[in-house]
Amino acid sequence: MKTRIFKVLMTSMVLGLGGTGVATAAECIAPANPGGGWDFACRSISKIMFDIGAVDKPIQITNMAGGGGGLAFNHVVSERNDDADLIVAASSATTTRLAQNAYAGMTADQVRFVGAIGIDPGVIVVAADSPFMTLSDLLEAVIADPSSVTFAGGSAVGGFDHMKPLMLLKEAGLTDITTVKYIGLDGGGDAITQTIGGFTQAMTGDMSEVVGFLASGDIRVLAVLTSERVAGAQFEGIPTAIEQGYDVVAGNWRGLYIPRGVSDDTFQLWAGRLQAVADSDEWAEAMTARGLAPFTLVGDDFQGYIDNLVVEIRQMSKDIGVIQ
Repeated sequence: MKTRIFKVLMTSMVLGLGGTGVATAAECIAPANPGGGWDFACRSISKIMFDIGAVDKPIQITNMAGGGGGLAFNHVVSERNDDADLIVAASSATTTRLAQNAYAGMTADQVRFVGAIGIDPGVIVVAADSPFMTLSDLLEAVIADPSSVTFAGGSAVGGFDHMKPLMLLKEAGLTDITTVKYIGLDGGGDAITQTIGGFTQAMTGDMSEVVGFLASGDIRVLAVLTSERVAGAQFEGIPTAIEQGYDVVAGNWRGLYIPRGVSDDTFQLWAGRLQAVADSDEWAEAMTARGLAPFTLVGDDFQGYIDNLVVEIRQMSKDIGVIQ
């Protein structure tokens, strides 16, 4: 790892963060309010990049909530297209919204996807004092009376968080998924606060968004949407949806994109930095603490993965009735 980081640093010294030969502080945009998965990715990846020496100055964090990530995406495309000092937190929610044409006609090829270095298991959460003790309790209540349960999520209507309960309810036998009530908020932190406060009955999100609330006892996680239970003392007691009879797996990769107009050298520079984070002990510890599973795909291979993923999500969205 030391050899890789040395190479990254040498490239940084030649190019500078902005390709000018003078090292400048970079910026990471989290397209949501503090507390959610995008915020976690931005802060954790940026901190580790500095801690391991992949960048020589701390990276500035900017929270830019709005439109399920659409405000930040538009900002990057319209105003920062050639900014080599800019990285943006991205996830499966980003590609879902792009696949569904939710960013006002903008497309995935208007930015460059650098890579993903972890996958965040999907979860279904209720407040600690909720009457719903199991996933079946919750889903059966929705089927009996869809108006009685409102889900809150950190993506916009039709986004990745919205799709999770729809997939579960389809498995449970609900025929008209348009009756399901969902509120899209600007990040998982806002969504879980609404649920704890009793304004919504359930939260659909990702494990990294709920760890602090789980530790404090404010919530109960009814299901994790993975093929096997998540490792770690905090998580091993949480049953999967599969073992409760609902064959749904939904994970949210965590990574970065950068402006489309930057040079290939800048793209490879950020890819090298992100790979260095993925290889670090610090990131392994962060994944364990937040309940993330390993998933590393960086550089040109990741861009190809994104292109295919957008096509797959678009078809899945049609299959479950989110888009026509």
